[in-house]
Amino acid sequence: MEIKKTKVAIVDDHKILRDGLRLMIDNMDNVEIVIEASNGKEFIDRLQLVQPDLVIIDINMPVMGGEEAVSIVKSQYPDMKVLVLSMNNEEQYYKTMNNLGVDGFIVKESDYNELRHAIQVVLEGGKYFSQVLLLRMVNNRDNNLNINLTNRELDVLRYLCKGLSANEIAEKLFISPRTVEKHRSDLLLRTGTPNSISLVLFAVKNGIVKI
Repeated sequence: MEIKKTKVAIVDDHKILRDGLRLMIDNMDNVEIVIEASNGKEFIDRLQLVQPDLVIIDINMPVMGGEEAVSIVKSQYPDMKVLVLSMNNEEQYYKTMNNLGVDGFIVKESDYNELRHAIQVVLEGGKYFSQVLLLRMVNNRDNNLNINLTNRELDVLRYLCKGLSANEIAEKLFISPRTVEKHRSDLLLRTGTPNSISLVLFAVKNGIVKI
């Protein structure tokens, strides 16, 4: 029986970066690249022929940038996962893309292991945020807030900030994935954040989790 492969699209206007991503992805089991595009319009046009499970996309591109392309994808193909390639460290940039419903951020300098892990996390329904990007935000941290979290909530939050999926966190803490999701929901409620990426940003910006 043939194993179903995860279909991936790469969208970036720099061919050398697309080539690098292709080399890394070609070494991954059960993952195949079905679209390569140099801008958002080219990518959207190709979706008429094939729909990938995941798109790895840059933001600043000619013709149609990533922001517009992601907006179209999330409205027309809501099940498609979106992993954003980033070189930008402005918080508003992440807020904008997060509001569009992206599933993760990864820097262009990421190595094979991080790329593979990020793909795994988002395909499992989690949210991934590059540790490099989090480190860039530490110097712009807000003042600590007076939010009292339990030790277990802090444990879950720390692992979320490390980019682990619910299943991975469950294994680390010897609890069920359902319990992890319950803690995550409680954390979202207590911090007033709408999703996991916002929660991670909140935790780092307010010094709740040390990176």
